[in-house]
Amino acid sequence: MLVAAFSLIVLAPPTMTLIQGLAELDPNLPRRLPRLAHHWIGTRVYTQGLLPLLVRPVWLVPTGLTLLFAGVAASTGSPRQSPRSTRTRG
Repeated sequence: MLVAAFSLIVLAPPTMTLIQGLAELDPNLPRRLPRLAHHWIGTRVYTQGLLPLLVRPVWLVPTGLTLLFAGVAASTGSPRQSPRSTRTRG
């Protein structure tokens, strides 16, 4: 995700928003997105949650997901010793 965010920072125009980036992938998506979002997540979540994200820079979403995933990975790290050790005692 961090590589994707850096690639978007370098390759995309500096003023490109997320909705413009999604339009690059599918030109019909900006027109269909409100209807799909209202159907699946509701009007209030769309207008207060998703719509503000769509006007943010395109690189901000992968960067935010990177921070989220890094936090989850750090907090759910592997235990120091597994419960069933395969090490033999000798």
